[in-house]
Amino acid sequence: MADIEVRRATTDGVAVLTLSYPARRNAMNLELSGLLSAAVEAAVADPSVGAVVVTGEDPGFCAGGDLGELATADPATLKAVYAGFLAIAACPLPTIAAVNGAAVGAGLNLALAADVRLAGPRARFDARFLPLGIHPGGGYTWMAQRVLGPQAAAALTLFGEVVDAQEAQRIGLVHRTVDDVVAAAVEMGARAAAVPRGLTVTTKATLRLTSAMASHADAVEVEVRAQAESARSEDFRTRLAELQRKISSSA
Repeated sequence: MADIEVRRATTDGVAVLTLSYPARRNAMNLELSGLLSAAVEAAVADPSVGAVVVTGEDPGFCAGGDLGELATADPATLKAVYAGFLAIAACPLPTIAAVNGAAVGAGLNLALAADVRLAGPRARFDARFLPLGIHPGGGYTWMAQRVLGPQAAAALTLFGEVVDAQEAQRIGLVHRTVDDVVAAAVEMGARAAAVPRGLTVTTKATLRLTSAMASHADAVEVEVRAQAESARSEDFRTRLAELQRKISSSA
């Protein structure tokens, strides 16, 4: 369909992926999901990209799944619908959801799939699965509890609470609220893109691995090997020499 696309613009090493399906407030149908998955794959394959931002064409972020498709979907089709936000969840690069409007159902999944969520003034978060008579999908229950904890996840999921940007920040659903959410996301992403790409990818993988560990000691064992390897890298030697030069010149 000509009116469905995922636009990509890269600034300061940050790939901004914009969902565009204006007729349906960027609802995540099979076509848009496939386009988003392909856009994430292309961003990861581009060595000039160090971080990914996902947002929606104003005034919406993502209005959920296509209910017509869901009504006739089997498990295989549902997984195809999930592909877009699952690509964000699996992305090895740092990811930011710049939530500029309503994030409903699958749109909330898309926001939860990112490493960090920033909210603009018009952001609104609405699970809306149960009021529509449909069970949550795409790993929503795991993501929501991981980000929010069991009580806030239950409030949004079972009790249908809808939260705006300020309330989302208060309950930990978003990192912060900002006036220009895409610009803030690019500025944040550029800091990740400015460091060695391989180091960022490894550190993100370590964060995920250690988050499920039972002890500090286990995390130490994972980190000591990765840190020793990075300390032997050319990137570290170059940056250390530059730091030492600056210290010497300012002494």
